Amino acid sequence: MTTPGGDPAQQHDAFHPHLRDPKDLKATAPDSSLRMRLHHIRTEDVDPGTAQTEGMRRFAAISGLSVGSERLWMGQTHVAPDTASANHHHGESETAIFVVRGHPEFVFAEERDGHVEEVRLRTRPGDYIFVPPFVPHREENPDPDDEAVVVIARSTQEAIVVNLPELYVLEPGE
Repeated sequence: MTTPGGDPAQQHDAFHPHLRDPKDLKATAPDSSLRMRLHHIRTEDVDPGTAQTEGMRRFAAISGLSVGSERLWMGQTHVAPDTASANHHHGESETAIFVVRGHPEFVFAEERDGHVEEVRLRTRPGDYIFVPPFVPHREENPDPDDEAVVVIARSTQEAIVVNLPELYVLEPGE
């Protein structure tokens, strides 16, 4: 969108062109003007400066810093071919995952008949996964050739990642 009579070099993709450029927002704290407009985050503008887990690359699109969100984080995660992430959980955040590309597998621990077993959820493009708060898990991409890509939404404004030495089963009320 070009401002009326504006120079194409000064194009701004917002309803209020007088607001700061979204690229400049990462250096400042969110302010109330961020919550008064729609935001467009282009693929090339996703932010790699997020919490990371070995074997994965996370990119923030929607966050408190990028758009002023207060209760939502959204981004994408790339899992390299033939790779498994470290074991981790996302703290108090509920996490929803949409599989875009590849066949990632999601692994967690569950108690069955008095024994703790790893449970593996095998996915394909178009599938969804829900990860409750504090549940230890890991993502794997068993494909030897192709990267897996997922879109992630979290109920906290920033991506919480707590890396763990191993998977374990949460006790009721834990």
